[in-house]
Amino acid sequence: MKNLFWSLCIVAGFAFPAYNVQAAEDTAGKGEMKEVCHPKKDKNGKEVKDKNGKVIEECKKIKVRKKLEGTEVPPAKK
Repeated sequence: MKNLFWSLCIVAGFAFPAYNVQAAEDTAGKGEMKEVCHPKKDKNGKEVKDKNGKVIEECKKIKVRKKLEGTEVPPAKK
């Protein structure tokens, strides 16, 4: 009985992670991406400018997450 149980655990251990990896690959990287730019600053906190006097910007791509709607929290009774 123990051998049957452990053999089923081993089979399930090999089967389910492979299925989960395929499901994760289908949804990976499908979120909305947004580019955010901020002025580049030096060690003193001043904005860095190029040779034309224009402020240099550092840009990053971030993933925008969808906010879930919830219910309002009732006010606390005092």
